[in-house]
Amino acid sequence: MDLRLRGLRRPRRIIAAVAAVVVLAGAGTWTAVASDDAPPVHHADQVMAVNGVRLDTSYFTSGDSGRRPAVLLGHGFGGTKDDVREQAEDLAADGYAVLTWSARGFGRSTGKIGLNDPKGEVADVSRLIDWLAKQPQVQLDKAGDPRVGLAGASYGGAISLLAAGHDTRVDAIAPAITYWNLADALFPDGVFKKLWTGIFFNTGGGCARFEPALCAMYERVAESGTPDAAARALLEERSPSAVGDRIKVPTLLLQGQTDSLFTLAQSDAAEQAIRANGAPVDVDWIAGGHDGGDLEASRVQARVTSWFDRYLKNDKGADTGPAFRITRTGGVDSTDGAALLRGASDDTYPGLTAGDRSIALTGREQSFANPPGASPPAVSALPGLGGGGLSQLSSLGVGVSLDFPGQFAAFTSAPLATDLRVTGSPTATLHVKSTSEDAVLFGKVYDVGPDGRQQVLPAQLVAPVRVEGAKAGKDVTLTLPAIDHEVDKGHRLRLVLASTDLGYASPAAAATYTVSLEGDLAVPTAAAVSTAAAPLPSWVWWLPLAGAGLALALLVTGRRRTATPAPDPELAEVPLQITDLSKKYAGGDRYSVRDLSFRVEKGQVLGLLGPNGAGKTTTLRMLMGLIRPDGGEIRVFGHAIRPGAPVLSRVGAFVEGAGFLPHLSGRQNLELYWQATGRPAEDAHLDEALEIAGLGDALARAVRTYSQGMRQRLAIAQAMLGLPDLLILDEPTNGLDPPQIREMREVMIRYAAAGRTVIVSSHLLAEVEQTCTHLVVMDRGRLVQAGPVGVIVGSGDTLLVGTATPVEEPLAEKVAALPGVASAVPTDDGLLVRLDADGSAQHLVAELVRLDVPVQSVGPHRRLEDAFLTLIGGSA
Repeated sequence: MDLRLRGLRRPRRIIAAVAAVVVLAGAGTWTAVASDDAPPVHHADQVMAVNGVRLDTSYFTSGDSGRRPAVLLGHGFGGTKDDVREQAEDLAADGYAVLTWSARGFGRSTGKIGLNDPKGEVADVSRLIDWLAKQPQVQLDKAGDPRVGLAGASYGGAISLLAAGHDTRVDAIAPAITYWNLADALFPDGVFKKLWTGIFFNTGGGCARFEPALCAMYERVAESGTPDAAARALLEERSPSAVGDRIKVPTLLLQGQTDSLFTLAQSDAAEQAIRANGAPVDVDWIAGGHDGGDLEASRVQARVTSWFDRYLKNDKGADTGPAFRITRTGGVDSTDGAALLRGASDDTYPGLTAGDRSIALTGREQSFANPPGASPPAVSALPGLGGGGLSQLSSLGVGVSLDFPGQFAAFTSAPLATDLRVTGSPTATLHVKSTSEDAVLFGKVYDVGPDGRQQVLPAQLVAPVRVEGAKAGKDVTLTLPAIDHEVDKGHRLRLVLASTDLGYASPAAAATYTVSLEGDLAVPTAAAVSTAAAPLPSWVWWLPLAGAGLALALLVTGRRRTATPAPDPELAEVPLQITDLSKKYAGGDRYSVRDLSFRVEKGQVLGLLGPNGAGKTTTLRMLMGLIRPDGGEIRVFGHAIRPGAPVLSRVGAFVEGAGFLPHLSGRQNLELYWQATGRPAEDAHLDEALEIAGLGDALARAVRTYSQGMRQRLAIAQAMLGLPDLLILDEPTNGLDPPQIREMREVMIRYAAAGRTVIVSSHLLAEVEQTCTHLVVMDRGRLVQAGPVGVIVGSGDTLLVGTATPVEEPLAEKVAALPGVASAVPTDDGLLVRLDADGSAQHLVAELVRLDVPVQSVGPHRRLEDAFLTLIGGSA
């Protein structure tokens, strides 16, 4: 989990503040980081004595000695300054002086965790600003007042907001996936969010690592299951909302859609308060959040940099983006099976209730039980374990939520006559009665398919509500979680009120709740938000959770698997045999895969190649058991592949966008994933997989600090857990730079070296040529050619003639005029000769000797790209 919280007081006068910041002697060390296209970044580590504690800091600058704006970067809860080092280096290279620090109680910094106590962590930030004001590289607005911005996610996002409210020297902020009111986040409507809060305190190192008042508060609420007024007050005084009327600086709010910890309602409240103060505010809903998903790191970092360019560097030409932007995830491209990611925007922020549309719901008054001990609980998200994967699956139309019969009421609409885009928080008015004095309900709106059985809970979000005085009956207005979700024509909306939820504390005493509907469901549409015309494809499938989701769906609906053909003993040692495989998507006018057959042996690294629409991804999805073929069969080690086939345990798969929990280390992410599979820990072979992936010391760092290449390698390490005999990698080098691509190549080669098999689909032909031992080339769903790389590449009509001395142009022209020669071009090594249909290597060598060309060698010369284009007729 990645919380970032802070509460500040107004700073004392500069002279007193300077006295509070002392750089400990001998603590500073300087290093420089350089790249090919940016100035060197200088980096200094210092431990500072601040307000009675020691803070571990790093200072980054680059370029000449001129003054420039400064940026403070906060880290996530449970992390350290090292988590934001890469972003700090990038900002320094862009012309900022950047200071990072480990907050109290984390890393090498001392002190107790105060959840951004105004007297603790927030006051520390003001002292750090004092220190920046004394640095010769930092631009000053006036003496003691540096031009400074703050950014960070979660815990670091909250400190950005709090610092802006407590210290008037802050000039711009860019908080991400954070909270406005921590009490509302952890105690929504008076209901204890027990799983997230428990993860939070354990991530901090246990209750004893916190300030005593916070520890006592947590223990009291965890034992009772009910937050009290003192607990709310303690968290509210450390929340940005406490100083909301003082935040008057340009603010970029980036909030996660897959986030059951800090929902979109938190950024909505922040936007309203800060805009009321007259400050510019933009809002960006990203595809990821604390429940996982795509955090869009590159796009978000670019937008934050542009925000600071505009408001710190005063670059009026900087494009800060629209006032409101959503990343929309939904639907599957029928060509390649990829989930669709695209942006939508509006010139103004619509809030959470814009364009309300009334949807009539039907259903009589209903009674249901709160079971003794609130068990078994309904399942929505799985905080800290699988929420991200479930959220991503819900966007793709896979329903994995679970409500127990007799423990919920449901009200359902008629089939929708048109498509409906829900953007914001639906609301409904209910009448609630209970046999107990108080009732706790969990509201959610499902998207129900035409058959009435498939139902999807958007983003896996629920809204808890505590109803006091329910014994006498009470009307309640329920505000449901803010979402952005497309409901297709013919689908229904179903409002469910459940008595339990896995993530929350419910009353332990048995009770009966009676609920009736008092009006229509109000659904916000934000019609002015327009979606980009050209969607960008991006993989968001996470295979293991997809398998888990499918298994759960089968369990709930009581479906039975069809009979599976018996294993073929003759193929028991063959990793993959595909025979006459065909697939045509419903509504399609052609086959995506048609009569495809090939075989893969142990120890091979097989490259699956083909232009867009060739059927590569459809083939991989059938191989992974995600979709069924229309004809033919796939056998892995002799076993026929069906969804949920046991032999799939011998298959590992990686697709771009694997969902990691950003606040956890690489090792913790892998351990949690393996625990979720239910298999014995010793079967994971974690150390072997990590050695092959080559992540080294980075495994101990939070994933949010990883480069794209490190994330890719971690995702492959996850696919390698259990050391599967067959490893499937779809575009594993996407977004990597050349050194990272080389590292990924070595990972694949090392894995296959032990006798296992790797199948890689990639569009980087030069990389495939260096990595793969064998190729399968597809075009328009059919097999074009299969075989060893050397055979496919070496069967061309171009020869490289090596010579003892360089060949001059006049001699090359003579060679080009020879019969059977189409062209001859001098190279550093000799001549590159392309033969025509009448040419032959033997005749060419004889003619070269006659012309006194100093021939040393003659061999085929054709790049994989040339072979590929020849095989597919240039259709790529």
